[in-house]
Amino acid sequence: MKVKGRTDHSLWYYSQLFNVPLSLIMDSNINLQVNDTLHDKVINIPGYIVKEYVVNKDDCIDRVATQLNINIEALSLLNHGDLSNLKQYSKINIPVRITEPIVTGEKNYTYQTLSDDLKRLEEIYPFIRKNIIGYSVQNKEIYEVIVGNGPIRVHMNGSFHANEWITTAVLIAFLNDYLLSITNQTSLANIKTEPLYHYATLSLVPMVNPDGVDLVLNGLEIDNEYCQHVVDLNNGSRDFSNWKANINGVDLNKQFPAKWELEQPRKPQQPGPRDFPGYKPLSEPETIAMATLTMNSNFDRVIAFHTQCKEIYWGFDEREPSYSKTIVNEFAKNSGYKPVQTLDSFSGFKDWFIYEWRKPGFTVELGEGVNPLPIAQFKEIYNESIGIFLAGIYM
Repeated sequence: MKVKGRTDHSLWYYSQLFNVPLSLIMDSNINLQVNDTLHDKVINIPGYIVKEYVVNKDDCIDRVATQLNINIEALSLLNHGDLSNLKQYSKINIPVRITEPIVTGEKNYTYQTLSDDLKRLEEIYPFIRKNIIGYSVQNKEIYEVIVGNGPIRVHMNGSFHANEWITTAVLIAFLNDYLLSITNQTSLANIKTEPLYHYATLSLVPMVNPDGVDLVLNGLEIDNEYCQHVVDLNNGSRDFSNWKANINGVDLNKQFPAKWELEQPRKPQQPGPRDFPGYKPLSEPETIAMATLTMNSNFDRVIAFHTQCKEIYWGFDEREPSYSKTIVNEFAKNSGYKPVQTLDSFSGFKDWFIYEWRKPGFTVELGEGVNPLPIAQFKEIYNESIGIFLAGIYM
């Protein structure tokens, strides 16, 4: 919600007027300082939208304010004028606090859905920052969302694998509930979230593989330049429900230089729907984007969300620090998922992070069954793993 500032007002005053933490007001208006003169400046107020109210016959401003439980000064701010003489059937603007999530994750979660949801979240919670870290093969934007201003830097991601797109839906639902809880100063899964905003900075890349996700969910039009290519890679089938790779037929989670040379010989040697590690590490624009982000961000830990066996992988090449075990045990306690220290597997994103930085890295396998997991599992997966999301921030 946007209001026009006044000379005698301050960001602190708006924090009190709308009952929103001052830090969120400040981070929603990064071009302003706490003590700046606000005359005629446009001020972002997070956690609110503006709706119209039709004035009834006997309405006066006091009655409207009491009836709607809105401060008169807030009404005056939104309507830029004298509200002492309301006319029947005229319309005034009223601030409406958002108290429920706006994201519906329980559906086929395409790249367009993600883009639309992030745009709406930016409008309501302007203290978040959205970056474009790179582009997919088909030139779709790969988004990073940043929340918080704390010294601990935590990264999470989803949909490295196309048919694991439910991870994006779950992550965006987590994000929405986290933003809602921070702004309204409530608890999420019995955790007070406002302190987390100052404890950690969360980097979230919800959809690493947008081309692959859309291929699984939407297929490709016959006139698309990639259509015949991916049909050929898919053994002539136009059923892409089991496709894991990017649009080039490369498995993005087998692309990182963490003993890639050991993984490559035992995997497919040609592009296809799954498991082909590429002809060299970091050959794909999506993995280049993720590697560049990671190298430039000094993350303290990373968590990659996949599906589907309710396990958490947390070691690689005996390079994981000892406190990784403390973190994974907290994840396990909060979710019921099984910690697994090592696998006979190399060249994944969390492998590379541990290998290069010797910091905690985790792969969380959400849900159970055969990929792609049915959207009917969404609520169960969310409830099981919200504790991992929160513990990933506060540990």
